[in-house]
Amino acid sequence: MGLAIETTGLVKTFGAQRAVDGIDLAVPAGTVYGVLGPNGAGKTTTVRMLATLLRPDAGRALVLGHDVVREAAAVRDLVSLTGQYASVDEDLTGEENLVLLCRLLGHRTPAARERAAQLLEVFGLTGAARRQVKNYSGGMRRRLDIAASIVSTPELLFLDEPTTGLDPRSRNQVWDIVRAVVARGTTVVLTTQYLDEADQLADRIAVIDAGRVVAEGTPGELKSSVGAGTVAVRLRDPEQREAARAVLATALGTPVRAAADPLALTARTPPGGAAGPAARALAELSAAGITVDEFALGQPSLDEVFLALTDRKEASAA
Repeated sequence: MGLAIETTGLVKTFGAQRAVDGIDLAVPAGTVYGVLGPNGAGKTTTVRMLATLLRPDAGRALVLGHDVVREAAAVRDLVSLTGQYASVDEDLTGEENLVLLCRLLGHRTPAARERAAQLLEVFGLTGAARRQVKNYSGGMRRRLDIAASIVSTPELLFLDEPTTGLDPRSRNQVWDIVRAVVARGTTVVLTTQYLDEADQLADRIAVIDAGRVVAEGTPGELKSSVGAGTVAVRLRDPEQREAARAVLATALGTPVRAAADPLALTARTPPGGAAGPAARALAELSAAGITVDEFALGQPSLDEVFLALTDRKEASAA
């Protein structure tokens, strides 16, 4: 399907601060593309440039084949942006907000009311349609905000930290909405601080830190890039935990962490493949007379990936 976004050497400075420092991106059309990073990493600034709200200081960006500087109006016709904070009018009802946006986009009043009713139903807000938005919960406001972004279905939707501050149920509801939007053919660029969110939704992820892309790939590729897996064991006898910890540390050559569960231990496997070292570690536990009731071998989490990537970046800069 080609690329929805292609950037080369994108730069944005604010005074002496280089907020975006030469970002290259290639976002496949029809996918969820995650942009991951801590506060101040440059995620929102990058999105604002791609959405034509900020002018790049250097580099080039194409959005759906259009240059964001020379063809900004064409880009705006094709994209929609939901920022970190709700942009709807709190003094209007949910229905009034959507009807207003429909009218601004050129729909006649009957068509605007019909489209608003459709969106309210899809987003589970029909029962609150005639309540003022200031009386909505955080999750309801977020759903209304995303509904407002797709009054006219965009080819590309920017979601800038859409679940910040939401409870787990509301986050899951927003995730379901994102999946439904993509299933209808819209490309979604999702910025987030939540690694589990990127893992759940994104087809590919760019990890940004200090205005630069420090890694890019599928969630699986990023996990593999750390070069190690994880081993989790659960013992039968809590009295054997310290002995088991010593055996694992020697067998794997990596630190072993004691979990809150007095029977559980976790450790990273050394680079070069996890299965062999894990099998040897289990054999040595058995030889030491330590009984293991449960054993799991897996990839590192995205949290571990992110920490490893940013640690490497800081170490290389030191």
